[in-house]
Amino acid sequence: MGIFEIAHFLKPEELDEALRADVSAGLTSEPKTLPPKWFYDDRGSELFTEITRLEEYYPTRRERAILAARAGEIASVTGARTLVELGAGSGEKTRLLLDALDLETYVPVDVSDDYLLEAAEKIAAEYPELDVRPVAADYERHLSRIPGGPRKLVAFLGGTVGNMVPRERHRFLSAVRATLGPEDGLLLGADLVKDEKRLVRAYDDGQGVTAEFNRNVLRVINARLDADFVPEAFDHVAVWNAEDEWIEMRLRSRGRQEVRVGALDLTVRFADAEEMRTEISAKFRPERLESELEAAGYTLAEFWTDPDGDFSLTLARPQKDHD
Repeated sequence: MGIFEIAHFLKPEELDEALRADVSAGLTSEPKTLPPKWFYDDRGSELFTEITRLEEYYPTRRERAILAARAGEIASVTGARTLVELGAGSGEKTRLLLDALDLETYVPVDVSDDYLLEAAEKIAAEYPELDVRPVAADYERHLSRIPGGPRKLVAFLGGTVGNMVPRERHRFLSAVRATLGPEDGLLLGADLVKDEKRLVRAYDDGQGVTAEFNRNVLRVINARLDADFVPEAFDHVAVWNAEDEWIEMRLRSRGRQEVRVGALDLTVRFADAEEMRTEISAKFRPERLESELEAAGYTLAEFWTDPDGDFSLTLARPQKDHD
């Protein structure tokens, strides 16, 4: 079997258009914001992989521990024959599922073509009986076009669902639900509420890797939109928003400065110590997670955590009577 040619649903011009729109809207809003999806060029992907190995960053280890302990149960409960992974990345944790599930087809989905193809080729070599069908797509826009198969399990791991504000989460979860048949399921990784100091440390490590990752969004904008950001002129900030129960990553301007974004014919001014939000990472309580899934048309089938209760994996099924 092996690997099929990569399917491209995200054309380069669409990606450029989305970047232009996001940067234009974000840099002219008050307060300024940038979406976290633009961290991820090749360097950003490498930095995030480095983050997942840091002592302070527990989510990846905790999610992997749950998968290691529960992969056999996931296989038994779902009987999945097709695995669609949204935001597949390097596929390191995916192998725990691939080893346990009796799969015919694996569909990794990501926006980064080169990174996706490299990871998919490695998996195809390791699992020669598996049909590996990589898809370059924006999973928030192209869900209906992503190929499926019998007894489909859609995996959305890593706590990435927490990068969406509540209305975006509802829209996304509802869109995934619309692609599921009665025997299909959603496997959702979500970080849980815990001690504030521990949460902040996970997003502000002592080695400064997360700070470099945060500033990488400025390098992406410089390279792709002819901007002249000086990344070192911005400090990395991570704070806990107790009201919304999410971590916010921000970039704080060191002094007053002016930035030119040539491709947008836009000049942006930053005040001294002005902060620009680049990411939220929501943390969940189990009852909130269940209520959000129910509102999006799911029934909670299984809920697993690691022994310390830091992270969660939820298996959700489509409601039979949901429109």
